[in-house]
Amino acid sequence: MRDTEVALTFYRDQIQLPLLYSEVLEGPGVRLGHLDMGNVRLQLVEPLSTEHSLPMHLDEHGEGFHHVCWKVDDIDEAMAGLENHDLKPKPNEPHSAPNGGRAAFIEPSETQGVLWEMTGC
Repeated sequence: MRDTEVALTFYRDQIQLPLLYSEVLEGPGVRLGHLDMGNVRLQLVEPLSTEHSLPMHLDEHGEGFHHVCWKVDDIDEAMAGLENHDLKPKPNEPHSAPNGGRAAFIEPSETQGVLWEMTGC
């Protein structure tokens, strides 16, 4: 991330992932934000110096990673609930998922460039 505080406005404030703690690691020169996702933790990494290798990676690839997927009980209910968080699904969702299920991506322009997918049971 170029700026963990900006990223936290999405992760912590908009989708309400609890921020467990933030820390600065002087040795590698990064600021870390640790968010609780239930049985998974999300770590945001911000380089604190232009000499760090991460700014070049961010310039080449942008922020984020490809996508995160999580399981929901009812894809239609989950899609309808996106409105409560000022989010919307990508166009033409839901789509087919493995094992006869359905899934939907959230519009990444609203999620700090990260592609989120909800997969129904």
